[in-house]
Amino acid sequence: MRRIRVLIVDDAVVARRLLTEALGSDPHVEVVAAVPNGRVALARLGELDPDVVVLDVEMPELDGLATLAELRRLRPRLPVVMFSSLTERGAATTVEALARGASDYVAKPAGGGVGAALVRVREELLPKIRALVAPAAAAPAPPRARRTEAARIDVLAIGASTGGPNALATLLPELPASFPVPIVVVQHMPPLFTRLLAERLGARSAVRVREGVSGAPLAAGCAEVAPGGRHMEVVREGGGVRIRTHEGPPENSCRPSLDVLLRSVAQVYGPHALAVVLTGMGRDGLRGCERVAEAGGQILVQDEASSVVWGMPGAVAGAGLAERVLPLEEIAREIVRRAFVGRAAAASSRR
Repeated sequence: MRRIRVLIVDDAVVARRLLTEALGSDPHVEVVAAVPNGRVALARLGELDPDVVVLDVEMPELDGLATLAELRRLRPRLPVVMFSSLTERGAATTVEALARGASDYVAKPAGGGVGAALVRVREELLPKIRALVAPAAAAPAPPRARRTEAARIDVLAIGASTGGPNALATLLPELPASFPVPIVVVQHMPPLFTRLLAERLGARSAVRVREGVSGAPLAAGCAEVAPGGRHMEVVREGGGVRIRTHEGPPENSCRPSLDVLLRSVAQVYGPHALAVVLTGMGRDGLRGCERVAEAGGQILVQDEASSVVWGMPGAVAGAGLAERVLPLEEIAREIVRRAFVGRAAAASSRR
């Protein structure tokens, strides 16, 4: 079996050694080269023929964003994992890279010594590398039958992980400012990253986008992004629905978790919820979609061909919970159609 070929690009000698040792501990992974900048990486790309590139964010000569842009031009489907510091600048550049097509990221270890850093890189980076070059998933189960074509939608809940920032940057700007229902979003990211992601998405979307704050009311045409490190739920209080965030135990090794959000969405909105599961590693969202389906809600998932990793959407499709499995570029149109048609039908029935 051919080993996964990894190219490391980082200007720091210590980082190159750390990554080489951490990845080299896996017998299924081969570090084909560890180079000091983007120019060298691009010059040797054809010779090395990597399956995955681990790319530093801040480098001399050619930084991470510029290198990523050229990698995407030369190899559009080549997985690229950003190796990022947890600083404001590093996080901002990483969010920008993810929105421009980077596949995923791993935060650089801070403190704890070399041993702890090796363990952390192995635990965080190796599973992502494996997922990014995983073989094709099994075919999805037959789509779940819809109860009614014109069911009213009162909330849109979206979940994503690996590849999600880029998918969200494609989907949310396609929703009109007049979008008639509130939007709640879980993107697997740590604190700081989610705020920067919400700001970037908000600057490019007609709908308002902000990081969710506990106690804030949901509003039509406004997307609330779950804050990193906290679960986000919706709760009915008085005459409206509000956000509640908390530091409950991680679920599916995630906090925020899509399962947590979707359980609350199913409880509060019942048959009037639309859940959308986008690209992502793992199975977060599967149990939550089961609750949405049991409550009579609607479920769409991104297809495998347009997903960076078909873990999360594939799990939902494989369980037969998805009503439609769609390419990313078609999902926004289907969301808008369901949101507006359903509400128009409901209004007509009241006349």
